Amino acid sequence: MKGILLLNGEPFLGDIDPSGAAVYCCDGAYAWARGRVRIDKNVGDFDSLPYIPSPAPEEIYPSEKNFTDGEIALFKMLSAGIEDITIYGGGGGREDHFVGNLQLLYAACAHGARARMITNSSVIFAASGRAELGEWVGRTFSVFPFCGALHIMGSEGVRYAYPPVISAGECRGVSNIVLGGDAYVEFAGGDVALVIVNRGKV
Repeated sequence: MKGILLLNGEPFLGDIDPSGAAVYCCDGAYAWARGRVRIDKNVGDFDSLPYIPSPAPEEIYPSEKNFTDGEIALFKMLSAGIEDITIYGGGGGREDHFVGNLQLLYAACAHGARARMITNSSVIFAASGRAELGEWVGRTFSVFPFCGALHIMGSEGVRYAYPPVISAGECRGVSNIVLGGDAYVEFAGGDVALVIVNRGKV
């Protein structure tokens, strides 16, 4: 099952195709998404909206809680069997919220789901085992350790070779280039990488 998660960061300026996907909207994201994309479920505490969105939320959460609205929505999606999730509106805005939204990618990966965040400038995802990059031929991408050292087992179809290990605090994975449709980077079992692909011309 596919899902779309709309967050209250920088409004996404491109088209969003909801075909075949369940669309979950978090709190203030409704203000930028309303009328642009079908919304199936509204989720959150709605402290960023002066009104209750439509469709009406199944539950309104307290503003003081242990989970972000995005976390609540993500785990609702995973519980519903949604295993392929695209996040919009997760970039920009408050930096702490953006870093928190990156954690949603890790959480989805840890639960065996595929999740990517599409911002106005990048595609960001967490990858375990192998990151397939062939759909971004000609694009610049970067690879970072996500929660621990990253052991590089091999790569193909990229311009620059990687060291055997990229440790936390290192920038050795910044700015590689996808050269072919079979491009990938493979990581040791248990390692998780944060991959950022530039959506621009380079």
